[in-house]
Amino acid sequence: MKKIGLIFKETSEKQIKNRIKDSDSLFIVKYSKLSSPDMTSLRMSLKTANASLFVVKNSVARRALKDSGLDTLLKNIDGPCGLIFAKDEPVGASRILYNFAKDHEPLKLEGGIFKDKVLERKDIETLAKLPGKEALRAQVVMALNSNILRLVMVLNGNLRKFVYCLSQIKNKKS
Repeated sequence: MKKIGLIFKETSEKQIKNRIKDSDSLFIVKYSKLSSPDMTSLRMSLKTANASLFVVKNSVARRALKDSGLDTLLKNIDGPCGLIFAKDEPVGASRILYNFAKDHEPLKLEGGIFKDKVLERKDIETLAKLPGKEALRAQVVMALNSNILRLVMVLNGNLRKFVYCLSQIKNKKS
């Protein structure tokens, strides 16, 4: 019969592997000296971005990352670490992490991965400063709309000049 600690570690490892498969991105943070209410606040903030914080022993995290083929992230697992799994776009989760780390000094961004690309701390900060998916869509629509609006104005101007020209011809003939 297995000990309960071993069962817990195996279950945690399976959960990490499943979350890696289901998530588009993974971030690693160090939370040493971060208070429990602050951790709860971080978890609640991450839920709004469809992300979750998972805290587990480093040995379990290393084993799960190694089995998932994410050996490059093993160097970031040192001390009290948390794994953040983002299911949708990584910009929302990285923005929450970046802003939270700015306000709470004990939280440190260590690294992560986004669709097979390893992210360093500076990459996460750059990602956090990008506009969200909806903002980018709005910018594309505005860019397309402005070109169409210019075309309409040019065509309208030509019609206006044509009508003005016909009006002048009519005035001359009468």
